[in-house]
Amino acid sequence: MSWVNQIVQGIMLGGFYGVIACGLSFMFSVMQIINLAHGSLAIVASFALWVLADWLGLSPFTGLAFVLPAMALIGVGLQRAILERSIRGGALVPILATFGLAIVIENCLFEAFGADTRSLAPLIGALSYESWEIASDIYIGKLAALTFVTAIVILGGLQMLLSRTQLGRTIRATAEDSDTAGLVGVNARAANAAAAAIAMTTVGIAGALLGMRATFDAYAGSPQLLFAFEAAVIGGTGSLWGTLIGGIVLGLAQSIGAKFNPQGFLLGGHVVFLLILFTRINLSGASVPKGFGRIMKRSAS
Repeated sequence: MSWVNQIVQGIMLGGFYGVIACGLSFMFSVMQIINLAHGSLAIVASFALWVLADWLGLSPFTGLAFVLPAMALIGVGLQRAILERSIRGGALVPILATFGLAIVIENCLFEAFGADTRSLAPLIGALSYESWEIASDIYIGKLAALTFVTAIVILGGLQMLLSRTQLGRTIRATAEDSDTAGLVGVNARAANAAAAAIAMTTVGIAGALLGMRATFDAYAGSPQLLFAFEAAVIGGTGSLWGTLIGGIVLGLAQSIGAKFNPQGFLLGGHVVFLLILFTRINLSGASVPKGFGRIMKRSAS
């Protein structure tokens, strides 16, 4: 039964990876940009919720009412001030720009909060540790279940937004060909800003869930970027439902790896990611997604 429980835990963990990879996948699918500041921005949301709780006594769930709109505004500012300008210089420039932004964010967080780790878990009470016993030796954590449901709701909502709303059609048209979309009256600049705001809102949710399930510090963004990237690539870069599948595969690999050895938690995920990546390259002749090497180096540093 312990193996079954390990698989269940891996699937639940995959829900978290689906949430944290969602914004990265969405931004790449509609803007063809890999945001290397993705993980650091999630940590910004975690710290913002912690500050609201520490100063005003707001619970993390109440704090989301303030943090998510702020993250959306950050997304618009990121698009207008950095991405929109850097993309004119070619595909490499936005990667370098967001790489630099991540460094700035991490050092600003370190300057403001120091090296101490924080957690939102004490602020949500029993939700952080209670679980349901499904069968003998099989448990599902309440927070893990909430995270998995959140992943389905977010990804399903984004899929419906893109396929059934005017805003979604505008975003898809801009992603396909912004110049042609402009000829038929589509405001490509506004569409990209909206896409960035949506992506950053999902990043805010990911930061909240990260803070509730684990500890975080000023430099915790790089590992989260790596997990998000691996989940997005495993599921198919730019595929929303594929992102959830990729997260589950990554979570299962880590959970099963940990069964053999504590260090196998990370090693199992990385090995599966590399096997899937190189298998796809060999079968389809596709190239490694732009920015892959830089993400791996950034996360390892």
